[in-house]
Amino acid sequence: MEETGIGIWGVPLAIFAGAIRVSTPFIFVSLGETITERSGRINLGLEGTLVFGAMTAYAVAVMTGSPTLGVLAAMVAGAIFGLIHGWICKFPKVNDIAIGIAMMQFGLGMAFFLGKSFIQPVAPKLPSIPLGGWSSTPQIQAALNINVLFFIGAALALFLFWAFKNTRIGLILRVVGDSTDAARAMGIHPDRVRLLATAVGGSLAAIGGAYLSLYYPGSWNEGISSGQGLMAVALVIFARWNPIGCFLAALLFGGAGALGPALQSVGVTQGYYLFYAAPYVLTLVILIATSSPTRSLAGAPGALSLTK
Repeated sequence: MEETGIGIWGVPLAIFAGAIRVSTPFIFVSLGETITERSGRINLGLEGTLVFGAMTAYAVAVMTGSPTLGVLAAMVAGAIFGLIHGWICKFPKVNDIAIGIAMMQFGLGMAFFLGKSFIQPVAPKLPSIPLGGWSSTPQIQAALNINVLFFIGAALALFLFWAFKNTRIGLILRVVGDSTDAARAMGIHPDRVRLLATAVGGSLAAIGGAYLSLYYPGSWNEGISSGQGLMAVALVIFARWNPIGCFLAALLFGGAGALGPALQSVGVTQGYYLFYAAPYVLTLVILIATSSPTRSLAGAPGALSLTK
Protein backbone atom coordinates (compact mmCIF):
# COMPACT_ATOMS: atom_id res chain seq x y z
CA MET A 1 0.00 0.00 0.00
CA GLU A 2 2.84 2.31 0.86
CA GLU A 3 4.58 1.66 -2.48
CA THR A 4 1.34 2.48 -4.35
CA GLY A 5 1.05 5.75 -2.46
CA ILE A 6 4.55 6.73 -3.52
CA GLY A 7 3.54 6.47 -7.17
CA ILE A 8 0.77 8.99 -6.57
CA TRP A 9 2.77 11.33 -4.37
CA GLY A 10 6.09 10.96 -6.18
CA VAL A 11 6.34 14.50 -7.56
CA PRO A 12 5.07 16.33 -4.42
CA LEU A 13 7.40 14.25 -2.25
CA ALA A 14 10.36 14.98 -4.53
CA ILE A 15 9.52 18.71 -4.50
CA PHE A 16 9.21 18.69 -0.70
CA ALA A 17 12.59 17.00 -0.29
CA GLY A 18 14.16 19.23 -2.93
CA ALA A 19 12.69 22.38 -1.40
CA ILE A 20 14.39 21.63 1.92
CA ARG A 21 17.71 20.80 0.28
CA VAL A 22 17.73 23.73 -2.14
CA SER A 23 16.33 26.30 0.32
CA THR A 24 19.01 25.96 3.00
CA PRO A 25 21.63 28.20 1.31
CA PHE A 26 18.89 30.73 0.52
CA ILE A 27 17.91 30.76 4.20
CA PHE A 28 21.36 31.68 5.46
CA VAL A 29 22.20 34.17 2.70
CA SER A 30 18.83 35.92 3.00
CA LEU A 31 19.01 36.11 6.81
CA GLY A 32 22.52 37.53 6.56
CA GLU A 33 21.41 40.09 3.99
CA THR A 34 18.40 40.97 6.16
CA ILE A 35 20.71 41.85 9.05
CA THR A 36 22.90 43.93 6.73
CA GLU A 37 20.02 45.75 5.06
CA ARG A 38 18.29 46.37 8.38
CA SER A 39 21.32 48.48 9.25
CA GLY A 40 20.80 50.57 6.11
CA ARG A 41 23.39 48.93 3.84
CA ILE A 42 22.92 46.62 0.86
CA ASN A 43 25.54 44.00 0.07
CA LEU A 44 25.44 42.69 -3.49
CA GLY A 45 28.79 40.98 -2.89
CA LEU A 46 27.20 38.01 -1.13
CA GLU A 47 27.44 35.90 -4.28
CA GLY A 48 31.22 36.15 -4.01
CA THR A 49 31.08 35.51 -0.27
CA LEU A 50 28.88 32.46 -0.83
CA VAL A 51 31.26 30.92 -3.37
CA PHE A 52 34.39 31.77 -1.38
CA GLY A 53 32.73 30.27 1.72
CA ALA A 54 31.98 27.10 -0.24
CA MET A 55 35.60 26.83 -1.35
CA THR A 56 36.97 27.58 2.13
CA ALA A 57 34.71 25.06 3.84
CA TYR A 58 35.55 22.36 1.32
CA ALA A 59 39.30 23.01 1.47
CA VAL A 60 39.41 23.00 5.28
CA ALA A 61 37.24 19.88 5.44
CA VAL A 62 39.59 18.10 3.01
CA MET A 63 42.69 19.11 4.97
CA THR A 64 41.32 18.43 8.46
CA GLY A 65 38.74 15.72 7.82
CA SER A 66 36.18 17.77 9.77
CA PRO A 67 33.18 19.37 8.00
CA THR A 68 32.39 21.29 11.19
CA LEU A 69 35.78 23.02 11.03
CA GLY A 70 35.04 23.70 7.38
CA VAL A 71 31.84 25.54 8.28
CA LEU A 72 33.61 27.54 11.00
CA ALA A 73 36.40 28.49 8.59
CA ALA A 74 33.80 29.61 6.05
CA MET A 75 32.14 31.79 8.69
CA VAL A 76 35.46 33.49 9.45
CA ALA A 77 36.14 34.05 5.75
CA GLY A 78 32.64 35.46 5.24
CA ALA A 79 33.04 37.81 8.20
CA ILE A 80 36.33 39.09 6.77
CA PHE A 81 34.67 39.76 3.41
CA GLY A 82 31.89 41.60 5.24
CA LEU A 83 34.36 43.67 7.24
CA ILE A 84 36.21 44.69 4.08
CA HIS A 85 32.94 45.66 2.38
CA GLY A 86 31.71 47.56 5.45
CA TRP A 87 35.01 49.37 5.96
CA ILE A 88 35.14 50.61 2.35
CA CYS A 89 31.49 51.68 2.38
CA LYS A 90 31.92 53.94 5.41
CA PHE A 91 33.84 56.49 3.34
CA PRO A 92 31.90 59.47 1.93
CA LYS A 93 30.43 59.20 -1.60
CA VAL A 94 31.13 55.47 -1.81
CA ASN A 95 28.31 53.55 -3.47
CA ASP A 96 27.20 50.36 -1.67
CA ILE A 97 26.04 48.68 -4.86
CA ALA A 98 29.26 49.36 -6.80
CA ILE A 99 31.41 48.08 -3.94
CA GLY A 100 29.19 45.03 -3.62
CA ILE A 101 29.68 44.15 -7.28
CA ALA A 102 33.43 44.64 -6.92
CA MET A 103 33.52 42.41 -3.82
CA MET A 104 31.47 39.79 -5.64
CA GLN A 105 34.00 39.63 -8.47
CA PHE A 106 36.87 39.60 -5.98
CA GLY A 107 35.33 36.72 -4.03
CA LEU A 108 34.60 34.70 -7.16
CA GLY A 109 38.10 35.25 -8.52
CA MET A 110 39.81 34.33 -5.26
CA ALA A 111 37.66 31.23 -4.86
CA PHE A 112 38.40 30.02 -8.39
CA PHE A 113 42.12 30.72 -8.02
CA LEU A 114 42.63 29.18 -4.57
CA GLY A 115 40.17 26.33 -5.10
CA LYS A 116 41.65 24.75 -8.23
CA SER A 117 43.60 22.16 -6.25
CA PHE A 118 40.49 21.08 -4.32
CA ILE A 119 38.25 20.15 -7.25
CA GLN A 120 39.36 16.49 -7.27
CA PRO A 121 39.74 15.63 -3.54
CA VAL A 122 36.65 14.38 -1.69
CA ALA A 123 35.64 16.13 1.54
CA PRO A 124 33.60 14.58 4.36
CA LYS A 125 29.96 15.66 4.30
CA LEU A 126 27.96 17.48 6.94
CA PRO A 127 25.72 15.22 9.05
CA SER A 128 21.99 14.95 8.51
CA ILE A 129 19.14 13.84 10.74
CA PRO A 130 17.21 10.77 9.50
CA LEU A 131 13.56 11.50 10.32
CA GLY A 132 12.16 8.85 7.99
CA GLY A 133 13.09 5.79 10.02
CA TRP A 134 9.43 5.04 10.62
CA SER A 135 8.99 4.22 6.93
CA SER A 136 10.39 1.29 4.96
CA THR A 137 10.10 3.22 1.69
CA PRO A 138 13.46 4.56 0.41
CA GLN A 139 11.86 7.66 -1.16
CA ILE A 140 10.32 8.75 2.15
CA GLN A 141 13.52 8.00 4.03
CA ALA A 142 15.50 10.11 1.54
CA ALA A 143 12.97 12.97 1.68
CA LEU A 144 13.13 13.10 5.47
CA ASN A 145 16.91 12.86 5.70
CA ILE A 146 17.38 16.53 6.57
CA ASN A 147 20.64 18.34 7.13
CA VAL A 148 21.15 19.89 10.54
CA LEU A 149 21.83 23.31 9.00
CA PHE A 150 18.21 23.51 7.82
CA PHE A 151 16.99 23.29 11.42
CA ILE A 152 19.61 25.80 12.56
CA GLY A 153 18.42 28.17 9.83
CA ALA A 154 14.80 27.78 10.90
CA ALA A 155 15.71 28.47 14.55
CA LEU A 156 17.82 31.46 13.52
CA ALA A 157 14.91 32.95 11.56
CA LEU A 158 12.67 32.72 14.62
CA PHE A 159 15.37 34.18 16.87
CA LEU A 160 16.05 37.14 14.56
CA PHE A 161 12.33 37.87 14.24
CA TRP A 162 12.16 38.08 18.04
CA ALA A 163 15.49 39.88 18.47
CA PHE A 164 14.69 42.68 16.01
CA LYS A 165 11.66 43.65 18.12
CA ASN A 166 12.63 42.77 21.67
CA THR A 167 16.35 43.37 22.20
CA ARG A 168 18.55 46.40 22.53
CA ILE A 169 20.73 45.24 19.64
CA GLY A 170 17.66 44.86 17.45
CA LEU A 171 16.48 48.35 18.36
CA ILE A 172 19.89 49.85 17.58
CA LEU A 173 19.97 48.07 14.23
CA ARG A 174 16.52 49.35 13.31
CA VAL A 175 17.30 52.92 14.37
CA VAL A 176 20.51 52.98 12.33
CA GLY A 177 18.71 51.46 9.37
CA ASP A 178 15.88 53.97 9.47
CA SER A 179 17.81 57.19 10.09
CA THR A 180 21.51 57.91 10.33
CA ASP A 181 20.85 61.33 11.89
CA ALA A 182 18.51 59.91 14.53
CA ALA A 183 21.08 57.26 15.41
CA ARG A 184 23.81 59.88 15.86
CA ALA A 185 21.46 61.97 18.02
CA MET A 186 21.04 58.95 20.29
CA GLY A 187 24.80 58.53 20.63
CA ILE A 188 24.98 55.52 18.29
CA HIS A 189 27.81 55.17 15.77
CA PRO A 190 26.09 54.19 12.49
CA ASP A 191 29.29 53.23 10.67
CA ARG A 192 30.32 50.87 13.46
CA VAL A 193 26.89 49.22 13.58
CA ARG A 194 26.79 48.80 9.80
CA LEU A 195 30.32 47.41 9.79
CA LEU A 196 29.37 44.72 12.30
CA ALA A 197 26.05 44.02 10.58
CA THR A 198 27.80 43.53 7.25
CA ALA A 199 30.33 41.20 8.87
CA VAL A 200 27.59 39.09 10.46
CA GLY A 201 25.70 39.03 7.17
CA GLY A 202 28.81 37.84 5.34
CA SER A 203 29.43 35.15 7.92
CA LEU A 204 25.91 33.76 7.53
CA ALA A 205 26.16 33.85 3.73
CA ALA A 206 29.35 31.80 3.93
CA ILE A 207 27.47 29.13 5.90
CA GLY A 208 25.19 28.82 2.89
CA GLY A 209 28.28 28.27 0.75
CA ALA A 210 29.58 25.64 3.15
CA TYR A 211 26.27 23.79 2.84
CA LEU A 212 26.60 23.73 -0.94
CA SER A 213 30.08 22.23 -0.97
CA LEU A 214 29.76 19.93 2.05
CA TYR A 215 26.23 18.60 1.66
CA TYR A 216 24.17 19.46 -1.41
CA PRO A 217 25.42 19.06 -4.06
CA GLY A 218 28.39 18.15 -1.87
CA SER A 219 31.36 19.03 -4.07
CA TRP A 220 33.46 22.01 -5.00
CA ASN A 221 33.43 23.46 -8.51
CA GLU A 222 33.38 26.92 -10.01
CA GLY A 223 29.69 26.86 -10.91
CA ILE A 224 28.44 25.70 -7.53
CA SER A 225 26.30 28.73 -6.68
CA SER A 226 24.37 29.44 -9.91
CA GLY A 227 23.64 32.98 -8.71
CA GLN A 228 21.99 32.07 -5.40
CA GLY A 229 23.71 34.96 -3.60
CA LEU A 230 22.14 37.50 -5.96
CA MET A 231 18.74 35.80 -5.91
CA ALA A 232 18.77 36.02 -2.11
CA VAL A 233 18.76 39.83 -2.34
CA ALA A 234 15.50 39.66 -4.28
CA LEU A 235 14.24 37.17 -1.73
CA VAL A 236 14.87 39.65 1.11
CA ILE A 237 12.88 42.33 -0.72
CA PHE A 238 10.07 39.86 -1.37
CA ALA A 239 10.04 38.94 2.34
CA ARG A 240 9.93 42.64 3.31
CA TRP A 241 13.01 42.34 5.56
CA ASN A 242 11.17 39.90 7.83
CA PRO A 243 13.32 36.90 8.96
CA ILE A 244 10.38 34.49 9.07
CA GLY A 245 9.29 35.79 5.67
CA CYS A 246 12.82 35.07 4.44
CA PHE A 247 12.59 31.50 5.69
CA LEU A 248 9.25 30.92 3.96
CA ALA A 249 10.39 32.66 0.78
CA ALA A 250 13.54 30.49 0.78
CA LEU A 251 11.30 27.41 0.86
CA LEU A 252 9.36 28.85 -2.08
CA PHE A 253 12.57 29.44 -4.02
CA GLY A 254 13.77 25.99 -3.01
CA GLY A 255 10.56 24.41 -4.26
CA ALA A 256 10.91 26.27 -7.55
CA GLY A 257 14.48 25.03 -7.87
CA ALA A 258 13.36 21.46 -7.14
CA LEU A 259 10.74 21.32 -9.91
CA GLY A 260 13.10 20.21 -12.64
CA PRO A 261 14.89 17.46 -10.65
CA ALA A 262 11.55 16.28 -9.22
CA LEU A 263 10.03 15.79 -12.66
CA GLN A 264 13.18 14.08 -13.88
CA SER A 265 13.20 11.73 -10.87
CA VAL A 266 9.74 10.38 -11.67
CA GLY A 267 10.53 9.62 -15.28
CA VAL A 268 9.57 12.81 -17.15
CA THR A 269 12.02 12.89 -20.07
CA GLN A 270 10.84 15.88 -22.11
CA GLY A 271 10.55 19.52 -21.13
CA TYR A 272 11.60 19.05 -17.50
CA TYR A 273 14.77 21.08 -18.09
CA LEU A 274 12.65 24.19 -18.64
CA PHE A 275 11.71 24.09 -14.96
CA TYR A 276 15.37 24.48 -14.01
CA ALA A 277 14.85 28.14 -14.90
CA ALA A 278 12.00 28.50 -12.40
CA PRO A 279 14.07 30.21 -9.63
CA TYR A 280 15.40 32.79 -12.08
CA VAL A 281 11.95 33.48 -13.53
CA LEU A 282 10.61 33.82 -9.98
CA THR A 283 13.39 36.31 -9.18
CA LEU A 284 12.48 38.46 -12.21
CA VAL A 285 8.78 38.34 -11.34
CA ILE A 286 9.47 39.43 -7.76
CA LEU A 287 11.74 42.30 -8.81
CA ILE A 288 9.16 43.55 -11.34
CA ALA A 289 6.28 43.18 -8.88
CA THR A 290 8.09 45.07 -6.13
CA SER A 291 9.36 47.90 -8.35
CA SER A 292 7.45 51.15 -8.51
CA PRO A 293 8.59 54.73 -9.19
CA THR A 294 5.70 56.16 -7.16
CA ARG A 295 5.58 54.13 -3.95
CA SER A 296 8.18 53.07 -1.41
CA LEU A 297 8.78 49.47 -0.43
CA ALA A 298 6.77 48.50 2.65
CA GLY A 299 9.05 47.64 5.55
CA ALA A 300 12.21 48.91 3.86
CA PRO A 301 14.77 50.59 6.16
CA GLY A 302 14.72 54.32 5.50
CA ALA A 303 18.50 54.67 5.17
CA LEU A 304 18.84 51.79 2.73
CA SER A 305 20.35 52.97 -0.56
CA LEU A 306 17.88 50.71 -2.38
CA THR A 307 15.03 53.00 -1.33
CA LYS A 308 16.67 56.29 -2.23
